[in-house]
Amino acid sequence: MRARDLPNLITLVRFLLVPPVVVLLLNQRYGLALGVFMIAGFSDALDGYLAKRFQWTSRLGGLLDPLADKALLISCYLSLAVLGMIPLWLVVLVIVRDLVIISGAAAYHLWVEVLQPQPRLLSKLNTAAQLLLVLAVMFSAGLIRLDPFWIQALVALVLITTVASGADYVWTWGRRARHHRRQAARG
Repeated sequence: MRARDLPNLITLVRFLLVPPVVVLLLNQRYGLALGVFMIAGFSDALDGYLAKRFQWTSRLGGLLDPLADKALLISCYLSLAVLGMIPLWLVVLVIVRDLVIISGAAAYHLWVEVLQPQPRLLSKLNTAAQLLLVLAVMFSAGLIRLDPFWIQALVALVLITTVASGADYVWTWGRRARHHRRQAARG
């Protein structure tokens, strides 16, 4: 193993942390689940730092890192919905948004041009809101009970940012596809 492979190895460890988080949540061991979730979050920050700091980026890492993040978040959302701690409709909305973005990116890549993924600001805000909701729910269930208002406020924030970021991706990449097609028709 070379040093430049370290970020990808850390990302693989994050994938391996998904099942323990799910098992801990489903067994209502919220404090431990929160701890493992935070270790996974730290691993995400660490592999990103190493990849950028030492230019240890790779195409594989560019694919694995967001997949590991999505696997962790979606697994937590599904587990918390099964436990009745977050609304199932919110989980469905989050998954549908991701599927729309993934299918749109695949279509753009296949029919328009090679896609260069560019995370949008609204998408980053949505991810932050999703993470905050998971952290708040686990924190409230496992450590110190939060006022339900704060959980509901985070549910509303995830709802708003999920819809807004999904619409932003569809609008932005739809415009780019139309522009590219017009340019191709002229040339």
